Amino acid sequence: MTTSIPETRFAAVPNILVLGATGPTGRHIVSQAVSRGYDVTLLVRSPEKAADMKGAKIVVGDARDEKVLRQAVKGRDAVISALGTPTSPFREVTLLSTATRALVSAMKAERVSRLVAITGMGAGDSAGHGGFLFDKLIFPLLLRKVYADKNRQEAIIKGSDLDWTIVRPSVLNNKPGRTTIQTLTNLNQFRGGSISRQNVATFVLDQVATDRWLHKLPLITW
Repeated sequence: MTTSIPETRFAAVPNILVLGATGPTGRHIVSQAVSRGYDVTLLVRSPEKAADMKGAKIVVGDARDEKVLRQAVKGRDAVISALGTPTSPFREVTLLSTATRALVSAMKAERVSRLVAITGMGAGDSAGHGGFLFDKLIFPLLLRKVYADKNRQEAIIKGSDLDWTIVRPSVLNNKPGRTTIQTLTNLNQFRGGSISRQNVATFVLDQVATDRWLHKLPLITW
């Protein structure tokens, strides 16, 4: 996996907005982006949760609020969405699709075109490739409603005219990142796997500066 900044879309250091920044993957994204020297802005509902995230600007607000999103998006080169939501077998989930719909409108209004969004293994045509435990137990018992909303989220992004990349990580862990990962679009031989949040953050940040996976939905895994 490439860990340095690839060929760039931008003349200067990328100026990015991160959604979902206080989540476990979002924190890696922000940390690595600041280390690369990116100009980083976060949209967070609870600023106290981001108090330890040094080197980034903070906009306070709800990611479902288009007015707040326009304020956060304005002047950025790209947006990274690492939005997540708690799992529940009972509660309907709409946060991801609602926030993404508002984000797409805000990006169009502010003429910001580059969007890199994280969904997950099990969304869209990656469903059924998670292996027995994930596909037969975890997904139907815990994740079914979350992934129904991830599917709506992906449909909104794919239906936009933004310069999007949707990244589908396999099962996430907190282990140290590896030097290489697999990036898959043909899942015929794939039956589950895992990847560290650190590797996911590196891959997502690499996409900000390149069109290699433009309008594609790579699944990334060890």
